[in-house]
Amino acid sequence: MSRVFGIELRRSAALGSALVLALVGTLLLVLDAGAGFATGWMQLAMTQRLYLALLWPLALAAGAWQGRREHRTRVGELFASTPRPVAQRALPTIGAMAVAVTGGYLLMGLAGGLWIARTAEYLPARVFVVTAVGVLALIAAVWLGLAVGRLLPWLGVAPALAVAGLGLLLTIPAATRPRGWLALVFSPIYEMNMPGSYADVPARVSGAQAVWLAALAGAAVVLLASSGWRARTAALLPVAVGAALAIAVMPHQNRIVTDAVDPVAKELVCADGTPRVCVGRVHSGILDDLAGPARDGLKLLARLPGAPTEVHENTTTWRPDVYPAFRADVVLLSVRSGMDGHLADRSEILEEVVTGAFAGPPTCETVPGPAERIAAAHWLIGREPAVPGPSADGFAADYYGEAAQLWQGLQRLSDGEAQARVLALREAAVTCTASGGLLTGGKG
Repeated sequence: MSRVFGIELRRSAALGSALVLALVGTLLLVLDAGAGFATGWMQLAMTQRLYLALLWPLALAAGAWQGRREHRTRVGELFASTPRPVAQRALPTIGAMAVAVTGGYLLMGLAGGLWIARTAEYLPARVFVVTAVGVLALIAAVWLGLAVGRLLPWLGVAPALAVAGLGLLLTIPAATRPRGWLALVFSPIYEMNMPGSYADVPARVSGAQAVWLAALAGAAVVLLASSGWRARTAALLPVAVGAALAIAVMPHQNRIVTDAVDPVAKELVCADGTPRVCVGRVHSGILDDLAGPARDGLKLLARLPGAPTEVHENTTTWRPDVYPAFRADVVLLSVRSGMDGHLADRSEILEEVVTGAFAGPPTCETVPGPAERIAAAHWLIGREPAVPGPSADGFAADYYGEAAQLWQGLQRLSDGEAQARVLALREAAVTCTASGGLLTGGKG
């Protein structure tokens, strides 16, 4: 049997299918340039799933092309005269095509993994689950294509099936609206786009998708191995049972993947030495890049009495709204990975740390304005505010003109008076009592 399987791998469309999927998948990741997956392994796994939008139809077409082989080589009557059942004859082809699409998908993942291997240190177990569901989706697609290709062995079926597969994936969300959770059952790509740093795919979601895809793959095998219409009708049974079970397992909650957060990815890990600089576990690979400029920012802040002595990543999530506990001795810093997985805007970290010292609690409504924060930070830094390349700290460029005027006003004061106003701004921010005018001599 192994010899037959090896021959099937070499002489069927298996190797070509694996090569096409690997090349197309890798090209998609290269064109993505790390935008969707540079943060880490879960982001890579989810980005791969998103690109099933193209890989799934290709697997369908590859299966359909292979499925018409008996018709193409005109050996159908010869095989029909042999005592071997259809299922036994199809087994090597089924196995070869499954191995092919699995290999192509994993090679795509390997290409993405090489991109982020130096910086992505957090590898949750669910990455393998998300990847396995993607593999199962391709196996179901290629087996379904085999069945359709055997039933309809015409030349135009393979490209038509690819177009139909793409159209199906793109129309599932609209067809199931407003029940977004239902789209998650039947679409392996839904809600996999642009995952955040703390993204997660709940286990029940993956379980429901695996049940549906396994049922679809089973139905395809039944359809492929059947020799009459009555037996082919039986292929509807695993589809119906699988859909019912998957719907029962899937949480009936919209945006469940989009809003999912991995709490372990948010756990803080800290660099060696002092002052303490800590980031979420998912960003631990760029901690060394961050520690130096962050500590330089803390040294500048040390001029102020009661200044922050630590820098932590701002692990705020918006859906659901969860904020890190506010501490007056900690600067919360937004950490961003660049396209290459390394720290983005490293040259702006010092300014962001110093500016962050003038931010208040996240639920505070009376906080210093952006221009005041920029001006106070640059007084400590010792240079006039200038609009950075992109505005790395999130402030619009318009604020920098006003900040420059406030900074020039501080420069005309004695060091003691200027420091008193900057310190007053800091205290007002921490206590949620800022109301404007503190840098110009107002009461606040």
